[in-house]
Amino acid sequence: MTWMVTGGAGYIGAHVVEAFREVGLDTVVVDNLSSGHPSFVPKDVPLIRADLNDRAALEGAFAAQEVAGVVHIAGYKYAGESVRKPLRTYRDNVTGMVGLLEAMEGAGVGNLVFSSSAATFGTPDTEVVTEASATVPESPYGETKLIGEWLLADQARAVGLRHTSLRYFNVVGSGTDRITDTSPHNLFPLVFDALVAGKIPHINGGDYPTPDGTCVRDYIHVADLAEAHVAAARRLEAGESVESVYNLGSGTGTSVREIMDAMAEVTGIEFTPEVKDRRPGDPARIVAEGSLAARDLDWTMRHSVHDMVASAWSARRAWDRSRS
Repeated sequence: MTWMVTGGAGYIGAHVVEAFREVGLDTVVVDNLSSGHPSFVPKDVPLIRADLNDRAALEGAFAAQEVAGVVHIAGYKYAGESVRKPLRTYRDNVTGMVGLLEAMEGAGVGNLVFSSSAATFGTPDTEVVTEASATVPESPYGETKLIGEWLLADQARAVGLRHTSLRYFNVVGSGTDRITDTSPHNLFPLVFDALVAGKIPHINGGDYPTPDGTCVRDYIHVADLAEAHVAAARRLEAGESVESVYNLGSGTGTSVREIMDAMAEVTGIEFTPEVKDRRPGDPARIVAEGSLAARDLDWTMRHSVHDMVASAWSARRAWDRSRS
């Protein structure tokens, strides 16, 4: 049986495909390539270019494979940009989810792992969030991820869908030099872009109520994240019990300024980041503990901040060489 990975040609999705391959499980990728790259998909993994809002294409994708379940990663993932583009965010993340669930129901596929987000929490009123913490998203992106979780719960009540949602935080690093983060909005590629161009990286907001004034987040290595998706998929396929939601976090967090310091150390390029205005939709601090995921999904932070930066920088340099 094969697992379908939506968004599997993207940075996170491609790492999930790699993690499935490492444990000997087959995958098929569905991606509209709006931000993904065909080169990220191994040559022996089928790549179906299709949009989740294209019902006929989705039905064809399910008909062409014997699908055990879906890992749903595709979507519009930028919290700040979603404030400017709410309609696109809802179309991609909510309408797309509805189309996917309809196609799954029609094909008789009953397992789904959803890549949700810590953006569902908004700005928490506690130092560390748990799965039971209040969900008060502050951006259209966070709202659409929470609606996605509601849709799964409703579909489970209606047709018995087995599902779980992984709420994760800032995903960084690379598990292989073949896959790098090429997002125009994420912190690591933005800093690397600036350094490669001889410019000074900047921080969005230096007056947050945090120890150094910059946002504090859980930064997790993409390979650790990918392994959690595979563990969740295997539990679903085996009929084992799962929670409806798991947090994937460190319990501590790292500030943006601390990340900048690690980048200067790893790259050998000394710089003092410029501090600009806050970015809409960004909470000051969001950190989670992952005890439930540790219990059920063998979740742990296996990589240090230095590992995250070093692996990301190595993959970025390999990407640049491949395009030169």
